[in-house]
Amino acid sequence: MDKVMRLASEKGVVIFTKSSCCLCYAVNILFQELRVNPVVYEIDQDPEGREMEKALMRMGCNTPVPAVFIGGQLVGSTNEVMSMHLSGKLIPMLKPYQAMC
Repeated sequence: MDKVMRLASEKGVVIFTKSSCCLCYAVNILFQELRVNPVVYEIDQDPEGREMEKALMRMGCNTPVPAVFIGGQLVGSTNEVMSMHLSGKLIPMLKPYQAMC
């Protein structure tokens, strides 16, 4: 769990994914459309990926990926991120991390 927390707090927006996960891809695209460039960690490419997946589940993720962290805090997976976006709560959280165009 230490590695997950360290990685999640190193940058403003961090997503833990798996390379074959279509929901991970969709969440990543959403952030890019909102002008946020998240740091993406593909846990299936990490030698410690199994342990990271277990840590994410212990932290409260219903599904281990995608696991979205904003400002070092766990936001959740696809359902939570999309719900926040539809309710208008996601963009204010992302303001500090949006790229200026």
